[in-house]
Amino acid sequence: MQSGTRISVDVGGTFTDVVRLDPASGALRFEKVPTTPQAPKRGVLHAFGKVEAPIDQVSTFNHGSTLGLNSLLTRTGARIAVIGTQGFRDVYLLGRAGSRVMYDITFRKPEPLVRRRDTFEVPERTLYDATVRTPLDREAAAEVAREIAAGGYEGVAVGFLHAYANPENEIAMGEVLRQFAPEAEVTLSHELSREYREYERTSTAVLDAYIKPIMRRYLTDLGEDLRRADFDGRFLMSRSGGGAMTAAAAAEQPVNLILSGPAGGVVGAAALSKELSEPNVITIDMGGTSLDASLILDHEPVLHQGAEFEGLPINTPSLYIHTIGAGGGSLISLDKAGALQVGPQSAGADPGPAAYGRGGERPTFTDAAVSLGYMGGDLALGGDLVLDEERAAQALAPVAEALGLSVPELARGAVQIANMKIVGAVRSITVDLGRDPQDFALMSFGGGGGLVAVDVARELSIPRVIVPPGQGAFSALGMLMADVQHDFSRTAVQPLADLDAEFFAQTYASMEDEGGTALLGEGFGPEAQTFQRTVDVRYQGQEHSVSVPYPRESADPVAALAAEFAQMHRRLYGHTMTDPLEVTTLRVNAVGVVEKPAWPAAQVRVDGEPTPVLTRTVHVGEEPQEYPVFTREALLAGDRLSGPAIVAEHTATTVLHAGDALRVGGLGELVITLGAEGV
Repeated sequence: MQSGTRISVDVGGTFTDVVRLDPASGALRFEKVPTTPQAPKRGVLHAFGKVEAPIDQVSTFNHGSTLGLNSLLTRTGARIAVIGTQGFRDVYLLGRAGSRVMYDITFRKPEPLVRRRDTFEVPERTLYDATVRTPLDREAAAEVAREIAAGGYEGVAVGFLHAYANPENEIAMGEVLRQFAPEAEVTLSHELSREYREYERTSTAVLDAYIKPIMRRYLTDLGEDLRRADFDGRFLMSRSGGGAMTAAAAAEQPVNLILSGPAGGVVGAAALSKELSEPNVITIDMGGTSLDASLILDHEPVLHQGAEFEGLPINTPSLYIHTIGAGGGSLISLDKAGALQVGPQSAGADPGPAAYGRGGERPTFTDAAVSLGYMGGDLALGGDLVLDEERAAQALAPVAEALGLSVPELARGAVQIANMKIVGAVRSITVDLGRDPQDFALMSFGGGGGLVAVDVARELSIPRVIVPPGQGAFSALGMLMADVQHDFSRTAVQPLADLDAEFFAQTYASMEDEGGTALLGEGFGPEAQTFQRTVDVRYQGQEHSVSVPYPRESADPVAALAAEFAQMHRRLYGHTMTDPLEVTTLRVNAVGVVEKPAWPAAQVRVDGEPTPVLTRTVHVGEEPQEYPVFTREALLAGDRLSGPAIVAEHTATTVLHAGDALRVGGLGELVITLGAEGV
């Protein structure tokens, strides 16, 4: 039913964003509904009704959920056990030492998700060359499984030494667990990562097991509700690496969802960058709880192999995203020294900012934006949320009095602090890595992105800001651009000079066969399958590798890899060396290509010019200023505005100041060229 309506729902900390796409007309509809933390699927199902999409007419449902992430943040996941090779019981609890531990006096070891009494070991041993020296002792394994069943564990993570090279013993352990501890969810480390480094692989398995019971229940219950409503389309989940995965695959490997929250927006930004011929873009996604900063280079999101959650390694590909606690719901407070702080704590969805009128009394960034005049009760958000300016001022008043400031002065200071935190996040992914922000455009989205974008860009000397269509729900829109993906890897630590084309061909063929089978089972025929090959290469003696595209068409792939590695190493680190090269890992990204929605062209203005619907008093300087307010829905392609001005839309607000100039592009995007004056 690929011709039917497509729906994307992105659950955030405060709001759930929903986008409806009608493929026949290309029409997009953006909406927001309150997030329902106590009953997550209720808010999701409410989103279908908000955009008037009968479930039985939906062909594809893309979903992004923070349920697994939140269970990690709050440490409310499943009670799990860890099983390792005899003699290596403490691999997970010991972790890995490194320069961060040795030289950072503020370092604190991450809090593990299990205690030592939850760790077990069984006799077995596989060597690095895939030789099974000691087969699994099934009698001892059965005893451990019975102990786990008696202990009431909800999940089990199995991480055997060198299982990446040969998973035979892990597979056998899984069979024993399913026989003697059938109630426990089982995660085998090799199913998530076929790479060396036993701690990182075990940590990934532990994280997966910790959230698997919660995620499986949620996805199963939501899927059943959809089926009862006669949904027979494709149900996809957003994944950390920027693609999508089927709900069935997500239930088996939920670790791929942990860092998926901001992925949709980055994927959408990459797609839009191609349409706008903007190859290099910095993205900031400001939601209700946090702000996510990322990079688009040459129209592609930046990926890194392996990530972390609060210091715990996740050995799966993920987008390179820097997250800080700076969202619309970020709380404004005074620290112990009496200094003004914004975040990282948040008012969340319940009760939310005071201005929402839902019982919140503590001041937030949103309340500051309302008191500044950026937003007001004169235009409803999301069609039905009327901001309460008086409640916002009342929430800010105690902090303002403590500092001897007026409410507008406090609001201005709070917004400036938030802006500087965002500037720091952007610097960490650009300046700190040797990239000049002036070489990029800044693309802002999320419910709060347009409130801060021009100030952040001005501070970093970024020349222009791009505000995409539907900015408030842009992450949900980006999910519609995501292909289904599976990642496969094989560790092969060998000198590059010792390898040949046949070695690469055989290794890649094995992974691509596995990927093709998985995609075929998900409804993607050979014509809808693509495979991307990369090789991790490093100088001998180095710790970390550079991921290099595999030269498929080269008659001498070894020489081509060496040349490409040299170019990438020089670009990343500014130099090359004469040391021999070695390969560490071969990777395949198997892609099931989904039909992408076309960006609808904006209507072009034939005559006249945009007119403001009202004016607001904005407290951005020493003296209040009048800012004309335009509605984005009334702006047409080719329209131009001069700052100061406010552009209000259904799901977000954009602010530009004196000296700034705005142009509406052909897709309805707002392109703001920064002036020198500003505020």
